Amino acid sequence: MSFRDNLQHLRATRKMTQEQLAMLVGVSRQSVTKWEAERAYPEMDKLIKICDIFDCTLDELVSGDLTGRASEPARSVPAVAALADVTGYDEQQINFANRIATGVAAILLGLTGAAFVDGLSFGPLPTDAGSAIALFVGVIVGLAFIIPACMDDTAFKRAHPFVESFYTAEQEQKARHDFGVQLTLGICIIIAGLALTSLGENRYIIAAFFLCVTAGTFVLVRGGIMAGRIDVEEYNLDALSELTEEEVASIVGEERAAKALAKIRHNRAIGSACAIIMILASIVGLCLMFYGEPFFWMAWMVGGLLCGVAALVPVLVESLSRVQ
Repeated sequence: MSFRDNLQHLRATRKMTQEQLAMLVGVSRQSVTKWEAERAYPEMDKLIKICDIFDCTLDELVSGDLTGRASEPARSVPAVAALADVTGYDEQQINFANRIATGVAAILLGLTGAAFVDGLSFGPLPTDAGSAIALFVGVIVGLAFIIPACMDDTAFKRAHPFVESFYTAEQEQKARHDFGVQLTLGICIIIAGLALTSLGENRYIIAAFFLCVTAGTFVLVRGGIMAGRIDVEEYNLDALSELTEEEVASIVGEERAAKALAKIRHNRAIGSACAIIMILASIVGLCLMFYGEPFFWMAWMVGGLLCGVAALVPVLVESLSRVQ
């Protein structure tokens, strides 16, 4: 038996479509179509993934006869799974959003604690020791959430560098609506914190201000990631950006490779620009903090806004060129 016959039969035993198998293996549906039409052959790492999915050996899959294997109703993919998340993408993205937002909030809570204990004395410790300890604890707790979340996200992207979009139009609309609500709520909370600063500059008010910033930022960060997860194409480009041009072509197909590579180069340029902007913002923010400026955190907010502008400029230029 040929590899094609084995693969087609194994898919049938699980009632699995080409799209679903492609998502599990990390390739486009067109790649699976080519395999089953014997116009292309999967690479070794893809063959190993297929063996893991169908519980068979490499020899059985490539040169054996698996067409006699009985169907597996208990492990069949649901009939509606053309729009199902067979890779766990949505769950992973939600978990990533929660962990990143919590990590950022923990760091900001450290600033809140630092502002609250600023100027207080704790026995033999220096006057500023309490603020430094609060800030240090906040950063450590925040990084304890952020670093593992980023590592898990990277591992998921390597395992699934290509995901076919499974979100319905209703889910996409709900995600956009939810983000609009969260964006409004987050901004309102931060504005409320700014309003508190008009009441004075004692440590209670400053701490309350940072608490509002923390809550607002949590809502904005989580809302942004939750809304961004719907853009599966952007996820694919981000995941593919770590691969070589040959690997990209093998995953998305030669027809789509040129467009995908152009977008990947564009995203890399934007990422480099944003990295430079945020490094400069960090230098400015740390200098302001060193000299006792209470609004030193504004440096990172300005840096974030400039990153947004950097991402929008190419889009605006392209839109204007089309109009002309």
